[in-house]
Amino acid sequence: MATYDLEEQEKIDGLKSWWETYGTLVIVVVATLIASMAGVKAWNYYQQQQIEQAAELYSSLLQIEPSGDPKKIGDAAHLLMEGFPGSGYASRAALISARASLEGGDVQNAKSRLQWTLDNTKEDELKDLVRLRLAGILLDEQKYDDALRLLDSKHGDSFDGLYADLKGDVLIAAGKVAEARAAYHKALDRMGKKGTYHNIVQMKLDALAEAK
Repeated sequence: MATYDLEEQEKIDGLKSWWETYGTLVIVVVATLIASMAGVKAWNYYQQQQIEQAAELYSSLLQIEPSGDPKKIGDAAHLLMEGFPGSGYASRAALISARASLEGGDVQNAKSRLQWTLDNTKEDELKDLVRLRLAGILLDEQKYDDALRLLDSKHGDSFDGLYADLKGDVLIAAGKVAEARAAYHKALDRMGKKGTYHNIVQMKLDALAEAK
């Protein structure tokens, strides 16, 4: 049998001593690392499954949408809103449901779905769009102050013209002609110089001038 020289024996004794002191800790750390890696993999798999399920439900909703049936559309949207509230699919489903409800005369449900989207979506542009739609409904309900509060909310620059135009409409309905005129001017400034929408806002301004 081979024998170790003194130096080699000291190294082995040192390793044994180190292992006796830290071996358990090393095992725990390695086990934790492996468990962590497995956990990340499992979480990623779970997330992917969630995305796929939400996509399938949204696809089903799109197939139902042409029917125009507010209840069927609302039920399909509800599954997404309850099961996958943080997904982009859920927010879009809520918007589809809101439109169907509004067209079906259920204004309160439409407002509820729009508010849900505003509270749950992480997409700033979607929030900007929802505020416009909610403000339009509030205008129809003659809730002018509530509509103006929404339109005064911070929003993306690309929505400046739309917000200012609708704000002008609300102010006109509230009898605040001078403020409405300023809002329409702002809308024109934020829009391109040409286009149908620009012409519509200009017509509103012209009508105010003629109404003097």
